[in-house]
Amino acid sequence: EAIDAASSNTEILNIPDGESLANVLSAGVQTTVSDPRLIVSFEPNYVPVVAPKMPPLPPEQLVAILQTSIKLDILDGNIGYLRIDHILGEEVADKIGSLLLELVWNKILPTSALIFDLRYTGSGEISGIPYIVSYFTEAEPVIHIDSVYDRPSNTTTKLFSLSTLLGERYGITKPLIVLTSKNTKGIAEDVAYCLQNLKRATIVGEKTYGGSVKVNKFKVGDTDFYITMPTAKSINP
Repeated sequence: EAIDAASSNTEILNIPDGESLANVLSAGVQTTVSDPRLIVSFEPNYVPVVAPKMPPLPPEQLVAILQTSIKLDILDGNIGYLRIDHILGEEVADKIGSLLLELVWNKILPTSALIFDLRYTGSGEISGIPYIVSYFTEAEPVIHIDSVYDRPSNTTTKLFSLSTLLGERYGITKPLIVLTSKNTKGIAEDVAYCLQNLKRATIVGEKTYGGSVKVNKFKVGDTDFYITMPTAKSINP
């Protein structure tokens, strides 16, 4: 009914300024659908962003990148603290895996418990979900941990735990606490939910952002208007 009412309200199309019209349309859509990820924008100079291929970086640059997005500490009582601000995809993790082990993981492994801080994790790759979750599960049997439905291709990809990993696993018995906040977004929400659903972690913190695992931007006809909307969703088994 709300959509029908909005469709018949053609007066707003008389707003001459593109940006103002886009803001009004966004507000209307969000009032109806209650989803802050659904946005109408006016962008005459929009250029689609192409994700850059990761060039072969020298080790010292890789170390610098890792140190800006990953923080770790060993707290009193032999409790590990690990903060990750971007969840690496499998491809990148494979390239810098030995560095990750040396600088991060091998220092966390001997701890008696781990605080895994996802309060600032706002980005990541879908292929990173099974990669991270597998470090806190057993090698066998392989577990179906998540599925991702992609609407444009109408396909569902199942994500399974990995039976072989670089380095050792943290195991399934040591306590694992995952910290969340309103800034925990998208892929990070998925990781937190998978670990919670497997009864492997205790979640502590705020309600998370509610971000989709994938968002796309579509051009509206032959105009400078664009609609940004979620195009994939996580379906936990």
